[in-house]
Amino acid sequence: MAITSGATPNIGVLALQGDVREHVAMLEHAGARATPVRRPAELSVVDGLVLPGGESTTMSRLLESFELLEPLRERIAAGMPAFGSCAGMILLARQALDGRPDQQQLGGLDVVVRRNAFGRQVDSFEADLDFAGIAGPPVHAVFIRAPWVEKAGDGVDVLAEVPGEPGTVARIVAVRQGAVLATAFHPEVTGDERVHRLFVDLVRKA
Repeated sequence: MAITSGATPNIGVLALQGDVREHVAMLEHAGARATPVRRPAELSVVDGLVLPGGESTTMSRLLESFELLEPLRERIAAGMPAFGSCAGMILLARQALDGRPDQQQLGGLDVVVRRNAFGRQVDSFEADLDFAGIAGPPVHAVFIRAPWVEKAGDGVDVLAEVPGEPGTVARIVAVRQGAVLATAFHPEVTGDERVHRLFVDLVRKA
């Protein structure tokens, strides 16, 4: 159901692991009402959902344990907007490389992602990115054991890339397909609400 222009959308934050409070705060600053989601009944009443960072294989198992996996797949397939950061991007992909064989995917994005593509925790880094669809200065991005998009389907818009070293290719770190948005980095930790505002606008228009 479309949200009336100017209305306040109710956006859930998957509250099984990761920066739940930080995403809730950013969504509220961006003009949404934010609701932690741990149960199918809570999922059923939100207008969109944020999947935070964390450990993607653990989150996959928790989705099954909390009986959220199939309801979430169904809602995304039916057009519910979703935004995944870091591990959330991995879960939304149709395929994840270097994951466990039993890891479940939500299939909301026609992308192949590589887990821990930039390295381990000690290889975490920050970068300023040009981000398509976001006006103003570059988006400051924090990468922590981050994935990248190895392959994007024809219907996927590439929103941001990290330039490669000389002789290497740029790496895709933000994508959108319809009402599904994903970043390899953590926009919830920087105080810059523009990525969340972009998602809130997607929810309003969905």
